[in-house]
Amino acid sequence: MSTDRLAHLQALRERALEGGGRSRIDEQHKKGKLTARERIDLLLDEGSFEEIGMFVLHRSSDFGLDKQRYLGDGVVTGYGRINGRQVLVFSQDFTVFGGSLSGAHAEKICKIMDLAMKLGVPVIGLNDSGGARIQEGVVSLGGYADIFLRNTLASGVVPQISAILGPCAGGAVYSPAITDFVFMVRNSSYMFVTGPNVVKTVTHEEVTFEELGGAVTHASKSGVAHFAVENEAECLQGIKKLLSFIPSNNREDPPFTECTDDPQRKEESLNTIVPENPNKPYDMKEVIKRICDHGELFEVHELYAPNLIVGFARLGGYSVGVVANQPSVLAGVLDIDSSIKGARFVRFCDAFNIPLVVFEDVPGFLPGTDQEWRGIIKHGAKLLYAFCEATVPRLTVITRKAYGGAYDVMNSKHIRGDMNFAWPSAEIAVMGPKGAVEIIFRKEIENAPDKEQSVEQKVTEYREKFANPYIAAERGYIDEVIAPSETRPKLINALRLLENKVDMNPKKKHGNIPL
Repeated sequence: MSTDRLAHLQALRERALEGGGRSRIDEQHKKGKLTARERIDLLLDEGSFEEIGMFVLHRSSDFGLDKQRYLGDGVVTGYGRINGRQVLVFSQDFTVFGGSLSGAHAEKICKIMDLAMKLGVPVIGLNDSGGARIQEGVVSLGGYADIFLRNTLASGVVPQISAILGPCAGGAVYSPAITDFVFMVRNSSYMFVTGPNVVKTVTHEEVTFEELGGAVTHASKSGVAHFAVENEAECLQGIKKLLSFIPSNNREDPPFTECTDDPQRKEESLNTIVPENPNKPYDMKEVIKRICDHGELFEVHELYAPNLIVGFARLGGYSVGVVANQPSVLAGVLDIDSSIKGARFVRFCDAFNIPLVVFEDVPGFLPGTDQEWRGIIKHGAKLLYAFCEATVPRLTVITRKAYGGAYDVMNSKHIRGDMNFAWPSAEIAVMGPKGAVEIIFRKEIENAPDKEQSVEQKVTEYREKFANPYIAAERGYIDEVIAPSETRPKLINALRLLENKVDMNPKKKHGNIPL
């Protein structure tokens, strides 16, 4: 082969690596943002990236586009490894047409997603785009729809992770929304269907980019973002950490790691962590951390609906999905946001063979007109549905309150919980003692000379009868009442028992979850 041809190939490669040119790269850096290729280099194992589609060009000639042609057309695509595991990645290049999506740009992303489905490997999308390339009209819109279809078909088959590292507006937001996890960077990434200017025109609201669609807004208010991080490096490290808990596809088990934290370790401090006063809060995260390997909990949706905790941890080396009521926020009550948050997480874990471990201290569903009118019935049913259909190993520990329908919903034995444990402090009842007494003994209390003393007496009697786990244990609804200090070894032994569990749902196209 002639040296001229090799020189031409090298020149094309160097041109592609320049993206939109040095001046635009400098602008990207001035904003505190990395380039598309720098992000890939930080994300993947050193030297593992292999690019696909470096020489792709758009095919448009309208509005002078025929005079602006950049190799790669605004997105870098390819494959590589993260901690030795194969992944496919696309990284939008804001230095080329603002990262806007053309037909060719979309085709590159679709090729990566199709390959991921065939190979059974995760897809990671690094989004930094001004949206549809307006000059291409419906071709660009069609490109988005092609991506949305693949996001949907890949859902539950391979993990899909989105990082929002700049603007993401209009139709572009729906691809990340379908993916499993969304990372956003504070003060530099934005997601919205319509921007502040359109909002002002239509609704006359004055709102900033950050208020409307910034990382904190979506991590705390809308729940669109699962993680809000300080910078791009932290974002990419977070993706690596997340991947360490999840398998590459729905046919694999999650990664198992050798456990250097004694699986039979007992944590005596747990015996006193639940206050004697049933109305006094405590931090469920402390319970979880003292039980899990090395006290590590990788929390998901930390800022959204904090009355329910969800996240990943390890028990005896097994990767598990943790779902837990948080007594220190709204007394751990279930409401609309926490039900949706929990349901989404449970369904992800079930789709990817990750065992579920539930820590329960729930006084019920949040009452009030706001919750009822906004649909707490159907939204609460989402969490119930998610647990009911899950076939992965499912463990529950009732630490204190398990009242009413919320007891049923939080992975009870009745909805196929595999191993259900309770601490001696567990209270399993239709409702709290005071409310129950006021209904059961209403007439007796009304006729009592001292109503307050009568209520106190009946509450004491009710607590002695129902504010314990033993009636449920008598019925077999609780498999074992355990000392809190024994929780870690009990859970790990149960996971070992259930390692080869097989459970089936009735044959169907799909269920109709109450959306």
